[in-house]
Amino acid sequence: MKSGRMFSLSVVAFALGASVGGAPAGLRAAEISGVVTGLKGPEAGVWVIAETTDLPTKFAKVVVTDDHGRYLIPELPQANYSVWVRGYGLVD
Repeated sequence: MKSGRMFSLSVVAFALGASVGGAPAGLRAAEISGVVTGLKGPEAGVWVIAETTDLPTKFAKVVVTDDHGRYLIPELPQANYSVWVRGYGLVD
């Protein structure tokens, strides 16, 4: 990735699902997925971070985009999340 290149984060879906083993007891699990793109197309190898302070303790989950810029953050406890990306050469 080139230094100074701008990016956009496209959150494709935020879906609440049925309870799964990864979510704390009594909470429903959710997932966030999308595609990170730059001026020249999808961005591979970018960190995507989902974080919330809505739970009793601060909760964050980090995933890395695939070769097509896609990401999936699974098994999130139900809450409001801030989502951002971090990658070499990306500008906020």
